[in-house]
Amino acid sequence: MSGFTIGLAILGGIVLALVVAWNAWTQRRLQPRQPMMAERAEPAAGQQPVEPSFDPVFEPGVTSLPVPERKPGLDALIDVLAPIAVEAAVSGEAALAAMPATRRAGSKPFAIEGWNEATQHWEMPQAGQRYGAFQAGVQLANRLGALNEIEFSEFVVKTQAFADAINGAPEFPEMLHEVARARELDQFASGHDAQLGFTLRARNAAWSPGYVHQNAARLGFTVGAIPGRMVLPAAQPGHPPILALSFDTQAALAEDPTQAAIRDVTLSLDVPQVHRGEQPFVRMRDAALELAAAMDGVITDDNGQVIRPEGLDVIGADLEQLYDTLEARDLAAGSPLARRLFS
Repeated sequence: MSGFTIGLAILGGIVLALVVAWNAWTQRRLQPRQPMMAERAEPAAGQQPVEPSFDPVFEPGVTSLPVPERKPGLDALIDVLAPIAVEAAVSGEAALAAMPATRRAGSKPFAIEGWNEATQHWEMPQAGQRYGAFQAGVQLANRLGALNEIEFSEFVVKTQAFADAINGAPEFPEMLHEVARARELDQFASGHDAQLGFTLRARNAAWSPGYVHQNAARLGFTVGAIPGRMVLPAAQPGHPPILALSFDTQAALAEDPTQAAIRDVTLSLDVPQVHRGEQPFVRMRDAALELAAAMDGVITDDNGQVIRPEGLDVIGADLEQLYDTLEARDLAAGSPLARRLFS
């Protein structure tokens, strides 16, 4: 075989190897990114292995959190109230038996509270307690709109039926006045209801669900009840999550999650639902920036426009004004009344 033929064979082999390598690199580049496998450290002799846990993330300078609060009750600020007088104290059992089957009037929450003679507090009736008075209430507005005349009438019917069952006498406010109050509150709420969302888009390779979970978990996010949703828990148990991170549900439910391709995830903040002291926007901004850096992504708005760090700071400044306005109306973000109104 001549030297020229051998040279051609070698050159052909090199070209073939380059083609194979190129195809392998391209296929790897297009595959969804997978979570990194962390090395498992062996516990020292006599030590018990410690399970990993996710603790709330605290911002520098934040040394306290909202104190525990009593379960929110009826309040004239956002509820229509109808006092119910009784001739004699009523047992909790009798009150519970007289309760209406549903706790809504149309689309608005409806509730009845009793004045506990022992604790001297308004509360939902409980067995074993005695109540010297009652009050019924229906919420003036929520995210479905203002209380209307039909809902007010349903409130009156439910309250009257309860009062009749316990030999009570209700006193109802004037309907037109309360409906007008509902519209004013709804107008205020609609103008100050902020729900923020950032989209994190993959620059190059897509992400697998496990890859998203791993990176979000490092920032304190935990798996939510809905597939494709993770949440950053509030410091106070029972409160709404500070942030939510969501992605395609079908990818989350895929038979082979390693092959499910996710090209974008959404970070969202329901501003009125989260206490200002949690610094929710600061944590949302930092989470977006850290995830973008770690996952090779870019932060965009709903229209696909890139949001730069300085743009995030402008949004944060606007939110501070919103917090001040809500507090001036006694509807501070994250308070029981705000969580009820903006729901």
